Amino acid sequence: MKLQGIYPPVTTPFDHAGNVYVTKVQHNIEKWNKTTLAGYVVCGSTGEDVFLSSEEKSGLFELVARHAAPEKLLIAGTGQESVKETICLTNRAAELGYKAALVRTPNYFKTQMTQPATQMVFFRAVADQARIPLLLYNFPQVTGVDLPAETVVALSEHPNIIGIKDSSGNVQRIMDIVREAGPDFQVLTGSAQVLLPALLMGAVGGILAFANPAPYAAIAIWEAFRSREEEAARDWQNRVGRAAARTAKHGVPGLKHAMDLNGYYGGPPRLPLGVPTPEAKRDIAEAFQDLKG
Repeated sequence: MKLQGIYPPVTTPFDHAGNVYVTKVQHNIEKWNKTTLAGYVVCGSTGEDVFLSSEEKSGLFELVARHAAPEKLLIAGTGQESVKETICLTNRAAELGYKAALVRTPNYFKTQMTQPATQMVFFRAVADQARIPLLLYNFPQVTGVDLPAETVVALSEHPNIIGIKDSSGNVQRIMDIVREAGPDFQVLTGSAQVLLPALLMGAVGGILAFANPAPYAAIAIWEAFRSREEEAARDWQNRVGRAAARTAKHGVPGLKHAMDLNGYYGGPPRLPLGVPTPEAKRDIAEAFQDLKG
């Protein structure tokens, strides 16, 4: 399975009562279908997955699968704290036609989960029983748990673990994994701020929150890289990097506001997250002024 290209980890639309806004899921997916995004990641951290019940996640998997264009590759965010629950959610996604699962590191029992041996037990146990291939998901800024490059390389030997989304922003780490892992193991960056450097180091694409409000800008970096238009790639990376830094600063609420500005439905986050302050909204509007649509 080739994972090349740009994927948004899609936000979860909520109405003002905090319920999943079904019609807005369709609205966003149908707009993204008109782009050359490679596919969609559903129920990742940008989708506020930790605030969703298993039933809501399953419903979102089904909704996105129903409205996604046939050529879009679907990846389900299925990481839970236990092996059993992760397997259950992964195999439910498989039943709905998803081609891979993105599994973040468990983090509640940090003392144990920071140990490489425990990390390998978790991912190998899930991969053994999952009906679709796994992508490791390393996001230490949120989980407080880091997957060492050496652990990733060891896990890459499992036949049902095909890649990693690394959101650490550490390009050296990406280069180390690309160099040491098997030739079929694929690395995607989760940071729009380092998309071009990551591609130059051997990443095959990006799963980028930034692609929710500005898919064309993220795609522009990918296409310029592929066609070896170095000056254009650097120019787009500089523009995207500045805006991505602003959305990262303001988190999911800020990202959703950027979507509202750019013709997608962002809407409110689910409590306890709050809507951006007026100052944050002005900051985001300024950052995206030249990246409309």
